[in-house]
Amino acid sequence: MTLTIDAMNKLVPRALLALSLGLVLSCGGGGGGNGGAAFVGTSDPVVAQSSDTSSPIEFGFKGVDAGGGAGDGAAGSSGGPTASSTASAGDSAGVGSGGTGATASGGDNSGVGSGGTGATASAGDSADAGVGGVGGVGSIIINGVRYDTSTAILKLRDAPSLQLGMTAKVNGPTNPDFTEGVATQVESAVDLRGVITSMGPAGGSFVILGTNVITDTSTVWGNISAPSALAPGVAVKVWGLPAGLGVLRATRVEQHSLETPILSGTVQNVAPGRFTIGGLTIDTRAATTEAGALTSGVNVRVRADAQPSSGLLKAKSVELWYPLSLTNGARRQLGGVVTDYAGANFFRVLGIPVDASSAKVSGGPLSSLGNGVEVDVAGTVSNGILLVTKIKVKKAPGSGGNSDAFQVIGSIGAFKSSSDFKVKGQAVDATQAEFTNGTEANLRNGTKVTITGARIANDVLAATHVVFD
Repeated sequence: MTLTIDAMNKLVPRALLALSLGLVLSCGGGGGGNGGAAFVGTSDPVVAQSSDTSSPIEFGFKGVDAGGGAGDGAAGSSGGPTASSTASAGDSAGVGSGGTGATASGGDNSGVGSGGTGATASAGDSADAGVGGVGGVGSIIINGVRYDTSTAILKLRDAPSLQLGMTAKVNGPTNPDFTEGVATQVESAVDLRGVITSMGPAGGSFVILGTNVITDTSTVWGNISAPSALAPGVAVKVWGLPAGLGVLRATRVEQHSLETPILSGTVQNVAPGRFTIGGLTIDTRAATTEAGALTSGVNVRVRADAQPSSGLLKAKSVELWYPLSLTNGARRQLGGVVTDYAGANFFRVLGIPVDASSAKVSGGPLSSLGNGVEVDVAGTVSNGILLVTKIKVKKAPGSGGNSDAFQVIGSIGAFKSSSDFKVKGQAVDATQAEFTNGTEANLRNGTKVTITGARIANDVLAATHVVFD
């Protein structure tokens, strides 16, 4: 029997129609960064969600501008379902990746629809692409590029919703100066999932599955108050960006019950049936593997069905980590950590070779570049190298975070007090904020605001600045 869309909708429990989802993407070099956005879905969704979160779940969005969508606690706009069970593979027209997302969750009825379960980890990439960390709500901003998300498809894995701090990849064409774009697809998956085996001396770093996880003031702490809440034996999920051999720069950390392992990092020591990531050996003899994933220097995501034993992890699958092709003429914008630095004319960001010698620079001089420095870069690929036209120096190792690392744009909802309200599903505390075009007394449901902040703990954004629009 064939069901029409209308018939399928009648089968969807009404409770599902109240689901809300906001996507936040940040431009953080290696994480953090200015800007962000939320996806608001249709009020008449088609839902075909898989219980297996190792497979991507696709969410269709149509006819709703995230920046002007319903506020928290309000019904979302109706635009009819737009779900796709597949996304085009290969090189099409545009891609961008960010790291962090925000969710309209709990009692925040913004009307999000989901549609279709994807079959692959990645649908390839387009000729306009970027990867980085996520940090804003309002319209989607990735590494300084603001994307229209009204027709975007979200492919989500390993989590029920896309939250601030998660890594993500966004496909979609951008304008010539990399300030605006149109998102066609966003995909996200957890980068590291396992048990902490040891903590760093200052508590700001820890080891999971042989990978050293580093955090800083731009790291989002989901259901965790601070790094001090972590200890050996605690199971966590980490979204982050490869920052060197065996090192992951965390953009989001959540505590959770023990689940099957996931490991992301740079492939080394390739041998028949195995390779290493950090201090762990990966057995690939029974794994499904994407083409090119077993090459030294490539960033991959490994999934397994059982915990490692004696330093060996038996892989179930090995996939490329947010793959980006280096086709001549392809446009790429990346947020990440500098590695393999040999000068402004050659270094890598997320494994991509970069030449920034002729780039327009902001945030600091080119002389401040070096391994471990967080940057946003944007440019065009030529002969396998990203020729950067603009670069923003975000942060050097050990330095403080950005005061505007996260941004939320939208209408206030679920207002209880200046320390407890939501914008596009993101919980906000504005008790320590500066106010423009108004005062703390003007905070109320339905008021449109732009909020920036530098830190998120227990999934609450500590606002530093509130602008009344």
